[in-house]
Amino acid sequence: MDTGNERALKVAEFLLRIGAVRLNPENPFTWASGLRSPIYCDNRKTLSFPDIRKQIRNAFAEVIRESYPDVQCIAGVATGGIAIGALVAEAMDLPFIYVRSEAKKHGLNNQVEGQLIPGQRVVVIEDLVSTGKSSLQAVSALREAGAEVSGMVAIFTYGFQLARDQFKAASCSLHTLSYFDALVQKAVEMNAIEARHQQALADWKTNPEKWSERFTSATTGTHT
Repeated sequence: MDTGNERALKVAEFLLRIGAVRLNPENPFTWASGLRSPIYCDNRKTLSFPDIRKQIRNAFAEVIRESYPDVQCIAGVATGGIAIGALVAEAMDLPFIYVRSEAKKHGLNNQVEGQLIPGQRVVVIEDLVSTGKSSLQAVSALREAGAEVSGMVAIFTYGFQLARDQFKAASCSLHTLSYFDALVQKAVEMNAIEARHQQALADWKTNPEKWSERFTSATTGTHT
């Protein structure tokens, strides 16, 4: 097993074990967009488990050293990427900044908080990448502020084609500690989901809008 896949399965195990990710194809969750989804992901929960938090921090640092050896600054995306981003920056002895979803309406009207030196090579930290829209808005804000964005590293991605297309269009590389297919594999191994549900999960990943249309019953949760 290659190192990247081994890491992805291990992180998937962490997420499943603590309930940061839940899978339920028969009674799907409802995202803020209104779409129904068989997966609910809240990676902020990892921060409440010191051993897992430490291992995820170390995995981030490992990926960054492998993929972006010339990094000069770590940037967290508000809000999910702030805490883990600060931990990664501390572990790597690097400056840390974070990016708001929009500029403040008062004071200095900052969107990028902390000291960013123009031309600094920055790696962006996210907890989750879905469509990529909000993640790439943070990348755009950093570039406008003068950063040279080397790329982004996230805990998890659903692997949507839309996200891949948008990151490519933005000329921003993306690395993740784990991803949807690894999560499903580990969920089956851990008996967290039945093997018969794998096709439903694959169908959702391929076309979440079409999959969502089949469900009209009450929601079981809201994804933010």
